[in-house]
Amino acid sequence: MSRRPTIADLARAAGVSVATVDRVLNARHRVREPTAERVIRAADGIGYHAAALLRNRTRADLPERTFSFLLQRQDAFYAQFGADLAAATRALPGFRGKPVVDFAPDLSPAVVAERLLGLGERAHAVAVVSVDHPRVSDAIATLRARGVPTFAILTELGAEAAAPYIGRDNRKEGRTAAWLIAKAARRPGKVGIILGSHRFLCQEIAEISFRAYLRENAPEFTLLEPLVNLEDPRIAYAATQDMIATHRDLVGLYICGGGTEGVIDGARDDPDAGGLAIVCNELTPKSRAGLIDGVLTAVISTPTSLLAERALAAMAGSIGSTHETVQSPVYVPFELYLPTNI
Repeated sequence: MSRRPTIADLARAAGVSVATVDRVLNARHRVREPTAERVIRAADGIGYHAAALLRNRTRADLPERTFSFLLQRQDAFYAQFGADLAAATRALPGFRGKPVVDFAPDLSPAVVAERLLGLGERAHAVAVVSVDHPRVSDAIATLRARGVPTFAILTELGAEAAAPYIGRDNRKEGRTAAWLIAKAARRPGKVGIILGSHRFLCQEIAEISFRAYLRENAPEFTLLEPLVNLEDPRIAYAATQDMIATHRDLVGLYICGGGTEGVIDGARDDPDAGGLAIVCNELTPKSRAGLIDGVLTAVISTPTSLLAERALAAMAGSIGSTHETVQSPVYVPFELYLPTNI
């Protein structure tokens, strides 16, 4: 049976004295935050039995701050992203962070604006995933006037909103998707695009970049007008099957928004979909299965844990700062998944 780690073991692992560990553990005297954090990391690393107590004791004197997040409809991706945002909030070194995660039931700008204002009443900083719309911009301006910094995550908002952006580089995303389809398609032909909404700037930029790459580098492909699925898998399913049935020379499909589950089911259920080069966003259990089964060609995915960490760092740094000092944009590199590396 392995020996239980002692305070002496913890002191050696953290590179501090036993007395310092005792001060952190029993809150006898204040210890510098970097030293306390080193002791906590060492406690986690060696499996010290009082690691949780150490963590609570060192954070007891930190100011409490509330960070609120308004995400889109709660599917597998947003559920994971919400959990990562909550974890990153609680792990903030300078605050006792309290996360509040909300999910908008639809894309309605009026609903988003109303929920944003509600979240801002009890938050020190807010982040939102939203379509670009004057109602949303007005809500953000109201929060800013109250001293509540508001950030756009995953998708940018227009200049009127003046919300700092944290997320993927959507231009690179669109060009990457076009390169993948141009290389993976079995022959030149028609390529379809499915959007969640024309008002998501991330999708607009990705679509423009997708088209620009193919015009420049693969003009033998014909791009169809995009279909909109409102991020709804049921609409996405119908749009996918309609596109396959209408265009017999369809060779590729790019989904640069949500509703991916419907596209995967639609392609899986259609016998004529075999051989299509399909690229979508976000690695979820459904899209992972699509890669394994050969329904999908590639998935361009957001590292949600890293995005959450960078979002919280920016939000925490904005508290008490002027709007002009907030860095924007903050890009997080996307991940590329193929059937060979999942």
